[in-house]
Amino acid sequence: MGKAGRDWTQIYAIYGIDDWQTPIFLLIHAILFSILSILFLLYFNPICSLFELFFPGGSGGGVARFAAGFTGSVTALSAVCLFFAAANIFYSSVILRWDMAQRMVSSVNDWSTVKHALDLGCGRGILLNAVALQLKKAGSSGRVVGLDPTRMKKVSTLSTLRTAGIEGVQEYVTCREGDPRTLPFGDNSFDVVVSAAFVHTVGKEFGQKSAAAAAERMRVLGEVVRVLKPSGVGVVWDLVHVPEYVQRLHELNMDDIRVSERVTAFMVSSHIVTFRKPSQHFLGHGEVRLDWRCHNIC
Repeated sequence: MGKAGRDWTQIYAIYGIDDWQTPIFLLIHAILFSILSILFLLYFNPICSLFELFFPGGSGGGVARFAAGFTGSVTALSAVCLFFAAANIFYSSVILRWDMAQRMVSSVNDWSTVKHALDLGCGRGILLNAVALQLKKAGSSGRVVGLDPTRMKKVSTLSTLRTAGIEGVQEYVTCREGDPRTLPFGDNSFDVVVSAAFVHTVGKEFGQKSAAAAAERMRVLGEVVRVLKPSGVGVVWDLVHVPEYVQRLHELNMDDIRVSERVTAFMVSSHIVTFRKPSQHFLGHGEVRLDWRCHNIC
């Protein structure tokens, strides 16, 4: 357990998939479209006769045959696309998420000095346990806190802790619920903050492309910076909105901002963004210092 080169069936057996309804939905429709395309192929002439009812007077039935052939081709192409989409979502949810977790933890040079880490949007714990495994491997006495928002939570805390137990890192892991826009931790609490395919989901109730959703995402990013210790490292793998994050990190005066190559995940582009909080951090434009009452991170 805990090795990077792991068979995908092992990963799936431990972690499952957060959103199994979507690939199942796509798979069912792919099968239906496949059946329709086969019916078009087997019964092409009768179908052409049916199309002639809608395209009478065509040149020897040529229009009807073209319409039937075109419809059958679109049906077959739709089936292929739906199969591909279902496979991509399954791959992104299990195999790619594991692979990206390994890349993310490798972005931190020395885990032996890490005492407190935070996984924002920990879900079933793939990245959470990858961080814990690094702490264990480095001989660190640190812990990693996995936080999931209550209103968006799909996986129980017990399920997440169960996967940590299977990986043999339960003593390194703590889970709790909270709002990512107002993290229940004090300033300068964590040496490392990581987040995988989560930040883009914040504010989606306002519409992904709305200004309100963008503002919510920027609040989350500001919170990540706030809870990072000076010289702490942030590693965020996310979808679609990475250029916004990079711009905001520049506004917050972060150092060593780096963006990975493009990786297709869940049918869209994604990138890993790494950055370091300066040893002396000054408030950036639009950043407000608030009084936080909860300082216990364990």
